[in-house]
Amino acid sequence: MGFPKISFRVCETRHCPMFFYGDVFQLSGIAISMESNGESSFISTTMVHSPPNRGTCKILNADLTKIIIEYERADQIPDCMISCSGCTGSLRVEHFRHTRREQEVGAIDDQVSGMLHLLSDFPFFRNIDHNGLNSVVQHFKRISYRKSDIILRKGDPGGAFFIVVTGQVDILNDAGIPISTLKAGEVFGEMSLICEENVGATVQASSDCQLLRASHHHFKSILQKYPTLQTYFTRLLAKRLTDANKIRSDDYASGMIGKLEEIPPEALFQTLNANHKTGILTITQLQKGTARFSLRQGALIKATYGGVKGETAFYEVLREKTGRFRFTPGLPPEDFDVPEIGYFMKLLMEGLQRIDERGPSRVH
Repeated sequence: MGFPKISFRVCETRHCPMFFYGDVFQLSGIAISMESNGESSFISTTMVHSPPNRGTCKILNADLTKIIIEYERADQIPDCMISCSGCTGSLRVEHFRHTRREQEVGAIDDQVSGMLHLLSDFPFFRNIDHNGLNSVVQHFKRISYRKSDIILRKGDPGGAFFIVVTGQVDILNDAGIPISTLKAGEVFGEMSLICEENVGATVQASSDCQLLRASHHHFKSILQKYPTLQTYFTRLLAKRLTDANKIRSDDYASGMIGKLEEIPPEALFQTLNANHKTGILTITQLQKGTARFSLRQGALIKATYGGVKGETAFYEVLREKTGRFRFTPGLPPEDFDVPEIGYFMKLLMEGLQRIDERGPSRVH
């Protein structure tokens, strides 16, 4: 059985010592399936071309050849998990067909070398001596993305390191809201590779952009050759942690918004109490309308909900399962001396006990 050149791409790895997510294998040659005494066997002159700068795994080569024999057409080949009998590693591979974009990438790789004058000003490349710059950029491919394209998705295996060349990309939180923007010269994707973890946040192109992409293997190779980059990434991580903490601090200072489906009432009140917050908590879309609570240094001083006030209103809201809340810092002067409704933890424990006795509020 003759077959054209077929490619497989690694889409998942588990403790494989040789290959990484995104690696591509190409197979070409002839394989003949035979049956004897009810048992199947094959004779193969298949050539398996491993990714550059990798070794050869005979067990994997044989398994890929068997996969080809099993299916009449390449487009029928499903994702396959391959476990190695020679080690504890395993790979999931998928039949891979080059898209037009990937074909175009190969055609423009030569342009990367022509960008040295631009790349040398990027913080990442400043850590590489001038003589080594040309060899390092050969590890990168230049890829174009259109506005709104998803480049990395949270939870995916970490497969590549990126540098923004033109345009910009957004880092999104779990709600799909941009929390930071990266522009020319800035990098992303490195932490999942360094820590051997899945991608920690979704990255989306916020404009048409061009990026440089280095595979997991090439990224590790560059790090080993240029130890100064480790200091660069350490400082970058420290800066990002500082920026993230500032964002959280600013968000907290300007108020809190959210849903009771994400944080139940008892946890919300405990958070405000533990952080000694002063302000007004408004909860809408409840069964009995809108609830309002005033807190001073975390203590509850006013509460209204469903026509009742004080601790009764507090107990009723603890039973709610859905709704939207907003906490606004600050109190009007007339509330500065209002006495507390009661000791907060005692109120909370009493409210939770009432829920246990009466059962949860109905879901609406």
